[in-house]
Amino acid sequence: MELQQMRYVVAVAETSSFTRAAERCLVVQSALSHQIARLERELGARLFERTSRRVRLTPAGAAFLPAARQCLDAAERAAAEVAAAVGEVRGRLAVGLISTVAAIDVAGALREFRRRYPHVRISLRVRASEELVEQVEQGAVDVAFLGLPTTARPRGVDARELARDRLVAVVAPDHPLAGEPAVDLRRLSTEVFVDLPARTAGRAQSDQAFSAAGLSRDVAFEVTTAHLIARLVEQGLGVAMLPSAYVPQLTGVTTVEVVDAPVRVEYAAWSRDGCSPAATAFLAVLDIPVDLPVAHGAG
Repeated sequence: MELQQMRYVVAVAETSSFTRAAERCLVVQSALSHQIARLERELGARLFERTSRRVRLTPAGAAFLPAARQCLDAAERAAAEVAAAVGEVRGRLAVGLISTVAAIDVAGALREFRRRYPHVRISLRVRASEELVEQVEQGAVDVAFLGLPTTARPRGVDARELARDRLVAVVAPDHPLAGEPAVDLRRLSTEVFVDLPARTAGRAQSDQAFSAAGLSRDVAFEVTTAHLIARLVEQGLGVAMLPSAYVPQLTGVTTVEVVDAPVRVEYAAWSRDGCSPAATAFLAVLDIPVDLPVAHGAG
């Protein structure tokens, strides 16, 4: 069993196509198919079901895929550790963040990291906090920046609190509340809301605050990014609540203080198994030490 065969399996699984997988891996399709067939013979099981219309994993393939990814990650990490031992930082840096991160300048930090470590391949993904925690646990993300209500902590990962911030109301410039110095949750509960999807950490902050106050609200628009929330608010379709440190990035909307607003806590999170050299170097760019005691999430 060879690492290259595992790369081919992962590529086919992710693209659902032998042709696209071969293009990604920069090999001819016949060579990729031959190596996967050779691996299947060695394993004694077919990894993919092939039809004229689609390619999908068999049960055996679904069982093999996570282990293959772990092997590839381990090989990549081994090479990075060797490079680090001779004074070089190489490999990959996968960063995840929520769309409303405000405690750090992610783009600026990545620019500085690339300047210092040009041989590291950087990737970035924007997801909900709970999904990012899972990806850190699985090794798909090296460092994640999360936002959680005060009632929750990152679970199953190492994390360091970065900042706390109150939410503010976000309304259209011509909304009746736009001229008010402050508002409370009871008044806001009479409005139609634009918010993040239900059962996400970003949504929970507001849901818990209204519930604790004995109030309900109408969330008519559920979207996945703060930018789209702001655009819908700007058009007068609803109001929203977003972190006060983030809203200065938005245009076309007005903010109003909320006297009984919930608090959002931002964290940096990484694997309990330790950081790769690239992840350690990136956290150092942000002045976040990983060799000091950290708050271990439960789970």
